[in-house]
This record gives sequence, C-alpha cells and structure tokens, in this order.
Amino acid sequence: MLEGCLEHPDQWDWYAMWMIEKKDGTHIGDLCFKGLEPNGTAEIGYGILEEYQGQGYATEAVRGALNWAFDHPGVTAIEAETEPENKASQRVLEKCGFLPNGVFGKEGPRFTLQKTDRN
Repeated sequence: MLEGCLEHPDQWDWYAMWMIEKKDGTHIGDLCFKGLEPNGTAEIGYGILEEYQGQGYATEAVRGALNWAFDHPGVTAIEAETEPENKASQRVLEKCGFLPNGVFGKEGPRFTLQKTDRN
C-alpha cells in the first residue's frame, strides 16, 4: 500500500489501510482499496479478526466503503477477489451486491459490483 501511495500521491486515499473498529474502539479488522484504475475500477480487500467473524462486521464495513467509493466521480465499479474455499467472504460480497465476473485471479474467483448495480 505504501508503494501505491508513493507512486500515486494524488490518489493516496485509494491506497490507505482503513482500520475497522467497534464503537468502543476495539480493533476488529481492516479494509483497503488497491488503487483506482483509469477506467474507474478499484479493487477492495478486507479482513476481520477470527473472534469477530460471522457477526456482520465485514458486510457493514464493505457497504460503508462502497458508499465512500461510489461517491467519487469517475468510479464505475469495485472488484474483489477471494480464495475459493472462503465461502464467508464470498457471502459478504454477495450481500453487498457483487456478482462473479468469470475471472480467476491470483487468490481465486473475482467479483464485480458496477455502480449502476447498486441498490
């Protein structure tokens, strides 16, 4: 992420690591975008500490990040990639409106949410 910030100082917020915390300040995970492509597509990544998984935190965090991203002019789509066996992460993406796009990336299947597909 640091390399992305240094290479694209005008887009530092698209390379920043966001901490996911409960209202009491307890750190439970993190989230990031992996840059913003010239075509308006950004990739999102996220993780929740094991003891907080399965409680809706990832879905809530991803939805908030999507709202932030799609409020930016020129953003057309958000993509994500998850390991094939990580069904919980795939379910988070489905709940947020992502659809499989037929591409298999380094980590596994890729999913896309077009700006026009949002509820």
